[in-house]
Amino acid sequence: MSTRRPPVKRILVVEDDYFIAREVVSHVTKRGGEVVGPFGEVDRALAAAEETPSLDAAVLDINLHGEMAFVIADTLRARGVPFVFATGYDDTVVPERFASVPRLVKPVILAELGRALGI
Repeated sequence: MSTRRPPVKRILVVEDDYFIAREVVSHVTKRGGEVVGPFGEVDRALAAAEETPSLDAAVLDINLHGEMAFVIADTLRARGVPFVFATGYDDTVVPERFASVPRLVKPVILAELGRALGI
């Protein structure tokens, strides 16, 4: 009798803080996910968001070394990739077009992140 395993989810991780990125990567991989990244710069994360096939979800920090990550969010949305923001910013910083995107407040509770990403 074969046991069916759920498909691996490919999660794009965009976070410029080394320790937070490491924690998120560990959480995703422990739950059977495959991490794309982490990326701490907008240009590298944007390239990954545009070019990586079969992304299942993404977690985005909003501010990456002083550069806002909303262009990455636009790309993910255009590709139909669900994502969450993990940030210390409040709702007033998030553009109206992303009002429906889940926003997890740092420090992120990893169980909440897992639920939001479906892992």
